[in-house]
Amino acid sequence: MKTSQLDLRELLAFKPRGGTMSFLGQRTYLTDMVSHGILRKELLSTVDSNVTRTIITRSGFIRGWLLAEQIKRKMPEVWSEARQGKLGPMVCSMFGFGEVLTSHRTDGLSGAPLVETYFIGSYEAEQQLRLSGQSQDVVCWEQVGFASGYVSHVQQRTVYFIESECQAKGDCHCHLIGNYAEKWTEKDTLSLHYYNGINIENIKTEVEEILKIEEYFPRNVHSNIDLDTPNDYVQSGYPIINSYPMKKLIEMAINVAKVPTSIFVTGESGVGKEKLVDFIHRLSDRNNKPLLAINCGALTESLLDSELFGHVKGAFTGAENNKMGLIESANGGTLFLDEVGELSPSMQTKLLRVIQEKQIRRVGDNNIKDVDVRIISATNKDLEAAVEAGDFRQDLYYRLNVIELKIPPLRNRGEDILPLARCFLSDFNEKLGRKITGFNYKTADLLLNYDWPGNIRQLANTIERAVVLSPGPQIMPEDLPEEFHQNITKPSINNGIKPLNTIEKDYIVSVLETLNNNKALTAKKLGMSLATLYRKLKEYDELQNFD
Repeated sequence: MKTSQLDLRELLAFKPRGGTMSFLGQRTYLTDMVSHGILRKELLSTVDSNVTRTIITRSGFIRGWLLAEQIKRKMPEVWSEARQGKLGPMVCSMFGFGEVLTSHRTDGLSGAPLVETYFIGSYEAEQQLRLSGQSQDVVCWEQVGFASGYVSHVQQRTVYFIESECQAKGDCHCHLIGNYAEKWTEKDTLSLHYYNGINIENIKTEVEEILKIEEYFPRNVHSNIDLDTPNDYVQSGYPIINSYPMKKLIEMAINVAKVPTSIFVTGESGVGKEKLVDFIHRLSDRNNKPLLAINCGALTESLLDSELFGHVKGAFTGAENNKMGLIESANGGTLFLDEVGELSPSMQTKLLRVIQEKQIRRVGDNNIKDVDVRIISATNKDLEAAVEAGDFRQDLYYRLNVIELKIPPLRNRGEDILPLARCFLSDFNEKLGRKITGFNYKTADLLLNYDWPGNIRQLANTIERAVVLSPGPQIMPEDLPEEFHQNITKPSINNGIKPLNTIEKDYIVSVLETLNNNKALTAKKLGMSLATLYRKLKEYDELQNFD
């Protein structure tokens, strides 16, 4: 799972029986800003502000360190991005600290701060203003500590943050600056003395001991809090899309929807061709007329002839009444011909005449009727090859394929998998009367790393199966079919293909972290000399992180 795919609903877990909640597998609980603000005010009135600020800052430091450790253990792909500084702003928002306006990161070695962040909506500043009025000093103590603990773990070096501007003081934003501990100067001593006494090695040991508790948690504690999930599967008549290929496709579909040009939809089975056709029809000027569809490969030639063109009474045995065909019924609207590659030669000829002359004749009738129908066709076959082989008329192919819309397979749309899965989950909860609240984060990884040969249709069936079979309240890895567990080690390229040197770097760093920075053992496991390992770390500018 990537940073962009994180969803708080899949990180929180709730077990109604027993009243336990967890975040990334570690037990947590809910609190609120008001009681937190009052507690802070009581502390300030009971002990001096220095003691209160030290307690809150150091508590935040531990929370930040613990979160980083949980991400490192549970989400290696997210951790890799965290080490590049891509996760911090999202963490800030996810934990309710406020909205990050801008965040800039450097190497911290050239004189500029390691991290510089501007944000608004700090809950600590808000409570200060509500309960005590405007402050003479900065008040975002927990957030400063949290950022310090989190970034210290990510950097594997002690990093301290200070707050230079604060909305509680009347500033227009809160301004946090983070630097390696040794980079701060004497004039910053006053802001840093609240960190005095923090022993990172002790914190590291204590956190590792605490996280061992996780293995004793029963299965159902790893299940989502019961949050209402809006059924946003349809936006303007089309599924949620996040992936670049689908965004480009939808842009093109919107552009061609308003004109009556024939459209040719291609793609593997199950990619959602019918959904795209419906989307185009809704946006077209023909949306007040019918959209009718037929699968050309599901009927015999004689039945298809009757279904498309209609017939008159007595045209053949069993034709007891006049019947209007789909082409005539769709007059003024849209006709969708699915699996058009299955048409027989004679049906191809008749369809070509409809497109060219805009006229039809019912089976057994001598009268010709004018029709105005937009034809959208679809296939998962290679019609160009069929044309070359003489199995499909070239002139009909070009008439149908004025505009081609090729829907990419789901395996090439990694950013769409989880949003679609969540919306299918909401749909099936409603249809089946279940209250499955979401996907365990390990389940989400399995969904992301699967090939999806059946595309969106298979995704929908998989989610429906899981909703039916899961004891709840969350879909766990074991609720998925067996074939998903055979894909655990498949590398994911959901966010694009990486250069080999990037993959090598990420893997070496991951092995080093797994082996607790034991370079000799890492070199041995990787089948390289210790000198080669040092050389590669230097090349990747990672040496200072593993000194």
